[in-house]
Amino acid sequence: MITGQIRNKVDKIWTDIWAGGVTNPLTVIEQLTYLMFIRSLDEKELEKESFEAISGEPVKKIFPQDEEGQSMRWSKFKTKDPREIFDIVSNKVFPFIKTMNGESTSAFSRYMQDALFLFPTPQVLQRVVTGLDELYEHDIKDLDMQGDLYEYMLSKLSTAGQNGQFRTPRHIREMMVRLVAPTPGDKICDPACGTAGFLVSSAEYIREKYEANMTSAQWEHFEGDMFTGFDTDRTMLRLSAMNLMLHSITNPRIDYVDSVSKQNTISSEYDIVLANPPFTGTIDAESIDDNLKAITSTKKTELLFVALFLRMLRKGGRCACIVPDGVLFGTTKAHKALRKELVENHQLQAVISMPSGVFKPYAGVSTAILVFTKTAAGGTDNVWYYDMKADGYSLDDKRSAIETNNIPDILARFENLDGEMDRKPTEQSFLVEKAAIVANDYDLSINRYKEVVYEKVEYDPPQVIMDRLDKLNLEITYKMEELRGLIGEQD
Repeated sequence: MITGQIRNKVDKIWTDIWAGGVTNPLTVIEQLTYLMFIRSLDEKELEKESFEAISGEPVKKIFPQDEEGQSMRWSKFKTKDPREIFDIVSNKVFPFIKTMNGESTSAFSRYMQDALFLFPTPQVLQRVVTGLDELYEHDIKDLDMQGDLYEYMLSKLSTAGQNGQFRTPRHIREMMVRLVAPTPGDKICDPACGTAGFLVSSAEYIREKYEANMTSAQWEHFEGDMFTGFDTDRTMLRLSAMNLMLHSITNPRIDYVDSVSKQNTISSEYDIVLANPPFTGTIDAESIDDNLKAITSTKKTELLFVALFLRMLRKGGRCACIVPDGVLFGTTKAHKALRKELVENHQLQAVISMPSGVFKPYAGVSTAILVFTKTAAGGTDNVWYYDMKADGYSLDDKRSAIETNNIPDILARFENLDGEMDRKPTEQSFLVEKAAIVANDYDLSINRYKEVVYEKVEYDPPQVIMDRLDKLNLEITYKMEELRGLIGEQD
């Protein structure tokens, strides 16, 4: 857990970089990630050396074994003069990490090719190196805490991208991962991955639940092709690749792909899809994949992405995705066709309505989580609704921690939907029969089915209220006269 003290240290590092003239939050995170990665390489090299010393077996090293190669290690350069640190990192270490995988086609090697080293001065770099080293030496004890640190840095991305993408809060991601419950044998995809948050949360869930019993084949799958992410922003892809590597996912599939275009032909490949796709913007009609048009003929990305999730999932595959409320009740043919596809041809399991402040300070848009299973043969009997009113944080721009939190209740109830059968539409969660949804033209908004009970308010008779007003007027008149008397005495 990131404490106030650690946050203060991170904020100090952040301020040092800003003071040096690097003010774009994405650039700051990118530059800090490079340094975190450089330090992690030295940590891995120390582990290799330790193993070699104990086992007596030679191990392939990361850094060249000559003097110049060893000078590139974090532990060797971190205490040197600022100008020497700057020279080593900018002219030796940074070019080295850009090419360290040689001819490899890994995500990391591909997206590091156009990376830039942007620390402005030796003094700024030296302060950041010292600050990060102090954090790691005294505050960051394990992989989970390193993940927390990275998450805190990502939280400083306070504006949405040009395509409407923005970071999904960690606790929301973790809830969605638990709703679909991935296993070590699954293939998991986020077709609009951003900084790979959903993939990281999935990895953490699998480690937490299955680590003790995973086979070597499952670990190989975990480190390699279990995780796939697509995006159209190369900076995001670079952050994704480094973020996953910092979480010991060494060879994920991270690709530059416009997911809803003809460029993406993937079908029936994944067991799990987790995503918070772009909410705004449209795509050129000519570039949209024809398979998606067959489900929902539209240029709206939020509809196309849901259709895409259905196509990319295997039969029996599960999806939890975030959609703007308009997807649930929009009246266009495309909106209705998509909802009908989910309800009639697959198994729509849940619609979780979230409060509009969940994505502040990025946006105040009202959203919901859809949970469904691809069956291609129907299966929707009842749809479970939950009206989330609180997620453990205030719903203003500050998003301060509060006690009220519906997430534990959501997870507990979703795991026991049979227990929801007798709940009424006046309660916070309830089931809606498919027939009712069909009768409402496949409208999926919670307000269509939720019943609000209004308490009857008893008012006093008009004469009693008038008498009370007369009494108040007399008291006001008396007080006014008393005040005038005090003013007269002062004159």
